[in-house]
Amino acid sequence: MRMTTVLFALLLSVAAGAALAEGDPAVGKVLYATCASCHGAAGEGNRALGAPRLTHLGAAYIEDQLLKFKSGIRGGSGSSTGAMQMAGMAVTLQDEQAVRDVTAYIATLDGPVSAVTVEGNDELGGDYFNQFCGACHGAAAEGNPALNSPRLAGSDDWYLLAQLDAFRAGQRGAHPQDRTGKQMRAMAGVLPDDQAVRDVVAFIRSRAE
Repeated sequence: MRMTTVLFALLLSVAAGAALAEGDPAVGKVLYATCASCHGAAGEGNRALGAPRLTHLGAAYIEDQLLKFKSGIRGGSGSSTGAMQMAGMAVTLQDEQAVRDVTAYIATLDGPVSAVTVEGNDELGGDYFNQFCGACHGAAAEGNPALNSPRLAGSDDWYLLAQLDAFRAGQRGAHPQDRTGKQMRAMAGVLPDDQAVRDVVAFIRSRAE
């Protein structure tokens, strides 16, 4: 009888863990209403507000970044204004289940790719990308979940430029617990100058076509 009770309790524990692992898009839709004011109803982003497109990103990456914002790993002291604003919004999500729910809803959206805004030499940018970025993010910037490397193809070029600049300036990736951020900060730092950054961004943007 005792063994049966223990097994039943174990099954309940496993079931609870499984329930937490899956997000509820219906609940997430309600939570996303706050996000939509900046990121758009379809997750298409809004450059005027500094809010990037979300719909090209994998759910695991969005969840990871929301948890970083929520815990202060992203958006803390020394971060960009936009990152600090996101950190303030992320803390309004009650718990990890809420993060999973809103992430599950974002995964149902299909916002369009934004217009080109960054001028650069995508051929030279491709050379830089293949040397420094492709091993993690994929040759076509498609991302690699096994390496926690997000899809970059389809990103707003203005946002990519801002994030690479933030990594290079130490505004992102400086927190001691941001392991992937540290890796990106190191890789962004090997680009020789601002023009090389723009060239890489131009190449990544070309992969969305």
